Amino acid sequence: MSRPGRVAQAVRVGSRSAVVLTLASLAGLMMFAWPLLVRVEPGSTQHGTDAPFVFVGILPILIIVVLAELSEGGMDAKALAMLGVLSAVNAALRPLGAGTAGIETVFFVLVLAGRVFGPGFGFVLGCTSMFASALLTAGIGPWLPFQMLGSAWIGMGAGLLPRRVTGKAELAMLAAYGVVVAYLFGFLMNLWFWPFITGAEVSYYPGQISYVPGAPIWDNLHRFVVFTVLTSTAGWDTGRAITNLVAILVVGPAVLATLRRASRKASYGLPRPPVPQNRPAE
Repeated sequence: MSRPGRVAQAVRVGSRSAVVLTLASLAGLMMFAWPLLVRVEPGSTQHGTDAPFVFVGILPILIIVVLAELSEGGMDAKALAMLGVLSAVNAALRPLGAGTAGIETVFFVLVLAGRVFGPGFGFVLGCTSMFASALLTAGIGPWLPFQMLGSAWIGMGAGLLPRRVTGKAELAMLAAYGVVVAYLFGFLMNLWFWPFITGAEVSYYPGQISYVPGAPIWDNLHRFVVFTVLTSTAGWDTGRAITNLVAILVVGPAVLATLRRASRKASYGLPRPPVPQNRPAE
């Protein structure tokens, strides 16, 4: 059995996986933020040309993470099967809410699975879930690699939450995390396209909220935050946050229990039986 107060993880991030995930996260962050660091021209189609390279870069990262976990003993065939099942579940859930007032039914399973199975599993599940759902909903476009990265960070972050929090406190922590990442995901999804659009000003805000080529990074960042608050925070992002909150509070206990039963029945993440210390005299 697991130690009291701790939750067994199906995928334990080894040293090699940790290095890969760290480098991948840093590179992914730069893919979102580079327009703030260099001069770009609004109206250009830069992401339409660089998105395929981002996508091609994500696939080897997923393979490396999986292979590293396999070689370090953190993942086995049962973990891979669970990854496939949860990816299919998320792909089927997403069309039920996507496109309606910001309701997204894919993230609460990602949060709960990342919590149970760990950050490495959550990272891979975030990518595979978004990719599979894009195939089902014809949502393949330059935005897909950025959605995959954002979802991967949500799953990884859930696995990095404090492991000793249990019971109602754990559920409250996961619900709060679901709300926070809903807004962060919206922030990132706005950042990937905001520097390349023109005419983003709104009549009820006197200032400028469009990207200004060559402006100081903090000035453009301020414009972007205002743009996000005015255009998506009260709408899509809040709808996503409410969906995560309600889903985690209502079905979270049952889903956590189901995932943990699956984890306990598997061979990964469980300690080996003790070796007898006293041998009978010969």
